[in-house]
Amino acid sequence: MVIAAVVAAGIWMFVQRELDFREELETRPLPEGLHPIVGQKTEELAGMAAKRGIRIEITDGFRSHDEQNQLFAQGRTAYGPVVTHARGGQSYHNYGLAVDYAIRTTDGRLVWDTGYDGNGNGKSDWFEVADIAKEIGFEWGGDWSGFKDYPHLQMTFGLSTSELDAGWRPEDTDKYEVMAGKSE
Repeated sequence: MVIAAVVAAGIWMFVQRELDFREELETRPLPEGLHPIVGQKTEELAGMAAKRGIRIEITDGFRSHDEQNQLFAQGRTAYGPVVTHARGGQSYHNYGLAVDYAIRTTDGRLVWDTGYDGNGNGKSDWFEVADIAKEIGFEWGGDWSGFKDYPHLQMTFGLSTSELDAGWRPEDTDKYEVMAGKSE
């Protein structure tokens, strides 16, 4: 009898904590900017690329759900080519966990030419930047099996966009620095 009461109390406490946590998840606000670790790694990427003679420009970072929906409409109900398959809430940009980049040429133009070799080492600057990004913890949209999004870099911190939309956030900085490639 006593054991059953202890087990029942334990189950009740677990359920109550789970319900409280789920309620708290629903009240978490959406991010309004780039996640600090993503921002730090983006700066690190730019510096590492510069050491190889490659200048990058971050062309997009955080995007609101409305901005994402406008991009999704492009090529469908709005003028322009299709540039995304993600609606608002389905992109890591919407949670401050993604950036897009372009290469700045020696004459100052921005290019999205994956064959451009501005540093003259016989390798595509675009792919050199993608390799550096992956070394420091980013996932690259050019590795996707479906729609290839060559300018796209993201850090998911092990969370899906569905989990992010439900309120989950990468909050434990130390844990996520390790997951993002910083294992010191």
